[in-house]
Amino acid sequence: MTTLGLDAAALTTLRGAFSGDVLLPSDRGYDDARAVYNGSVDKHPGLIAQCADTADVVQALAAARSMGLEVSVRGGGHGVLGNALSEGGVVLDLRRMNKVTVDPDARTARVGGGATMADLDTATTAHGLATTGGRVSTTGVGGFTLGGGSGWLERKYGLACDNMLAVEMVTADGQILTADADHEPELFWALHGGGGNFGVVTAFTMRLFPLPDFSVAMFLYEPDAGPEVARTYRDFIMDAPDECGGGCIFMTGPPEDFVPPELQGQLACGALITYAGPVEAVQDLAGPLMAMAPNGAMVAPVPYQMFQSMLDDPPGMRNYWSAEYLDGLPDEAIDRFCARAGSMPVPSGCQHVVFPQGGAMARNAADYPMPWRASPFAVHPFGLWEDAADDERCIQWVRSVRADMQPWASGNVYLNFIGDEGRDRLIAGFGGPDNYARLGAVKAQYDPQNVFHLNHNIKPA
Repeated sequence: MTTLGLDAAALTTLRGAFSGDVLLPSDRGYDDARAVYNGSVDKHPGLIAQCADTADVVQALAAARSMGLEVSVRGGGHGVLGNALSEGGVVLDLRRMNKVTVDPDARTARVGGGATMADLDTATTAHGLATTGGRVSTTGVGGFTLGGGSGWLERKYGLACDNMLAVEMVTADGQILTADADHEPELFWALHGGGGNFGVVTAFTMRLFPLPDFSVAMFLYEPDAGPEVARTYRDFIMDAPDECGGGCIFMTGPPEDFVPPELQGQLACGALITYAGPVEAVQDLAGPLMAMAPNGAMVAPVPYQMFQSMLDDPPGMRNYWSAEYLDGLPDEAIDRFCARAGSMPVPSGCQHVVFPQGGAMARNAADYPMPWRASPFAVHPFGLWEDAADDERCIQWVRSVRADMQPWASGNVYLNFIGDEGRDRLIAGFGGPDNYARLGAVKAQYDPQNVFHLNHNIKPA
């Protein structure tokens, strides 16, 4: 391990002005601080700057640039590629900047750039409010929102970025600015899907909505029932109200009370309905799935904050994700989707999911660089496993799912759901060459030297 490039004088200056902690490889706590969600990532930064406030971000960024070191930004959550770390470089670690302040009268929240969904949901639930968040509590608000932000409430309230009212951002040259609809409007447009390409977002202002009730119906079936379950779910969700979300999911049956013993630890097909409202409405809507005599069923009111944490996966497992966004989900696509579940590693944390889209997320599309939001369905093979010996098998399963779905794929993709899949895939994720060129012009204005390049990178025009 080396700290070549670290300048003693610059380090002394940084530590003297820094409110948080500055960790070098020899410091206690360094190894814990460099651990990321994806256990297959093992990088050794030269310096980790655990920022306590925006001034710390400015100071650490200036120090990194003065020493000529690569910069990475770590928010609060997952980052499947491990780009939160720079090998030998400087990590701007925002996780201490996780404060959430709610204005219940204005129905807004100011959210620190290092906050997780758990931080956001805890603060908003106290006021009976919520906004679209990720599907687990450990997702970081920052990268999630800047990439678009797909979650259980999207059909009712739109994507997370649709409810982003303003951002506070530190640019590559150390300026602190605010972007919203009236200030830096072109940058604000780019932040709706353009990710962390333009600077370090240290705070978000988010729109909130009343959410007095949240309910869930989960049905589990033998895997052979998968094609019928998926067709029934497809037909149900196409006409369902915007309050409904969920998905059709193949997974390893969890050790829960409602899961029968014969499905625990075995491949199971699940149909999930989430509902932004009372449980009685879910009971009425779930009739077709209940009529299929599930092996296990749970229909219950579940506080939104609690449900957000029920699907949390432990950090440190090995991850490989991808997705395809579909123009339709005909029977043949369902048959292929269900057949591929048979090659999914079981038991494991892998999930083989088809998500419904539509509702507010499709209606509020504006012209943001996120074309995938208009697709009616998304298939998301989520690879999660423990043993490195299973790497090839799990990665091939994910890639095979993508290949199976090509006849119905739009070519668009939510970049938060994928790793590095090449430049063409990247440009498609932003909506094609025209959007990419526009984003490149914004990049050239705010980060002309591409300091923030450890991401789904947009090169300066």
